[in-house]
Amino acid sequence: MSHFKDVAAAVRKGGSLDDGNMSPDDPIWVEFAQHMAEMIGGMSKAVAPFVAQPGKAQKVLDIAAGHGLFGIAVAELNPAAEIVATDWKNVLEVAIANAAKPESPGATAPSPQRIRRRFRRGYDLVLLPNFLHHFDPPTNVKLLKKIRAAMKPGALLATVEEVPNDDRVSPPMASFSMMMLCSTPAGDAYTFRELDGMFREAGFGETTRQEVEPLLCF
Repeated sequence: MSHFKDVAAAVRKGGSLDDGNMSPDDPIWVEFAQHMAEMIGGMSKAVAPFVAQPGKAQKVLDIAAGHGLFGIAVAELNPAAEIVATDWKNVLEVAIANAAKPESPGATAPSPQRIRRRFRRGYDLVLLPNFLHHFDPPTNVKLLKKIRAAMKPGALLATVEEVPNDDRVSPPMASFSMMMLCSTPAGDAYTFRELDGMFREAGFGETTRQEVEPLLCF
């Protein structure tokens, strides 16, 4: 809540007054990963059927995995999937712990030493949940180009985002953009048109959208 003590100043600046929640290894993301599981668990299970390919060997990259639940949900539907989770070391430990739980299908993450800076290549599926809203469009396009280079031809990139309508004031959760304004240097809640433009600029093809309560994922 400290980021919202001077909203007017954030509006004048066009972003958070400091690094917001974006400083390296910020412990808030460990807390987020630990405590968002109940909310995200249902969402991850709703997304998985759209992207998992049961019985097929899938190499899956889960970017900013946090709790790891999106990758784990894919592995639950497709035990043949190999899940590679990336995040800061302190956050990734939460994903590794969740993957090791008895109810987990055995999804695993690599050691932190392997995941800090390199995506490697040859992915059939890339999961990018709840991430693009932390950055401005040029930064997102740069990231998306890097992701595309790591994917096999015909592979799928799946994002999960809070997507406002073109009027940017509806639905009610469009206020999410204010959260990004005050807690990130340049983040925003992007419309589908804006997100589609970023994907196309990065070289991706057709973008489709699927509504999954309470968020829109596509």
